[in-house]
Amino acid sequence: MKIIEIREMGADQIKEKLVELKKELFNLRFQNGVGQLENTATLSNVKKDIARLYTISKEMKLNII
Repeated sequence: MKIIEIREMGADQIKEKLVELKKELFNLRFQNGVGQLENTATLSNVKKDIARLYTISKEMKLNII
């Protein structure tokens, strides 16, 4: 997910995407713990997407954009 895509989203869409990504991260962590996860890079990609969403939402609240 790119920053430009996130900035085009509204606050509600960002919240929905955060919930979706957190569920995905939970599932990926579970799969990794069991040993079923083939590509472990997806864990870090999802974590980075979550961090991007939090950063942009904080910028929106502070009107930095």
